[in-house]
Amino acid sequence: MKDVSTLIKDIYDLFDPDKGHTPNEENLDRFCQTLKDVLRVRLAERRPPDNPLRFSSLGRQDRQIYLDHHSKVKEKLTSKTYFKFLYGDVIEALFLFLAVEAGHTVERTQEEIEVDGVKGHIDAVIDGVVCDVKSASPFGYKKFVKGEVFSNDPFGYVAQLSGYASVLTPGKAAAWPVMDKVSADLSLVMLPSSIIEDNRPEPRIAHLKEVLEKTEPPPLCHEPVPDGKSGNMRLDTGCSYCGHKKTCFPDMRTFIYSTGPRYLTKVVNEPNVPEIEGLFDDE
Repeated sequence: MKDVSTLIKDIYDLFDPDKGHTPNEENLDRFCQTLKDVLRVRLAERRPPDNPLRFSSLGRQDRQIYLDHHSKVKEKLTSKTYFKFLYGDVIEALFLFLAVEAGHTVERTQEEIEVDGVKGHIDAVIDGVVCDVKSASPFGYKKFVKGEVFSNDPFGYVAQLSGYASVLTPGKAAAWPVMDKVSADLSLVMLPSSIIEDNRPEPRIAHLKEVLEKTEPPPLCHEPVPDGKSGNMRLDTGCSYCGHKKTCFPDMRTFIYSTGPRYLTKVVNEPNVPEIEGLFDDE
């Protein structure tokens, strides 16, 4: 029986040109069926979730989760963003297929987990280790590999995986298999059991249920920060990924730079780049 510690090497070995590999036909059929299911889901009509509390949201800021539930003003996701979600799912399915082909045990794929009424779905348990497969940009990949995700985690990856692992494999480490979408670099980033214990889902769920019952939202997650030396102020990075920018900063303006959108809360010097509007449901 193989161990998860050799997972990345074993997957790369499948592509060794001096060896070759003949895929198992049953595994191929299962992989193709998964791709068909992914396409059906990602191309279907989008509806907002009924409950803002999910395992994937436990690590997000209190105010963001509160507004997910109470606010009607939210940034519109573009078609390109939904397409990005699709190929993230495809990479996940491909990785799990290759893990099986490399001789590793892959179980409990997309199994539903529930704690105190809050649900989530794990990617898989590989060789007895709860795994959450991530496809990332080169910048995001480096964050995982360097361990920066433990101190800078705006998407709540630590809380999500900790919650799954504390339920399924208490006292054991979990892992993120991570792929750089540009270079095809693969890494296995371990989540230690000590961090999992510090991020058990039950206290967080109880706290968030209390937050959602309040009549006023929690305070701002982050204050605006200087945009270089221009005199302008922009959203903190954590806020720039949130769909409630307009609620928290109603006078915010969006400018499109070569590196992507920049959200300015105070404009002293007008940027010499295009400004866009209409990103939010009430505009």
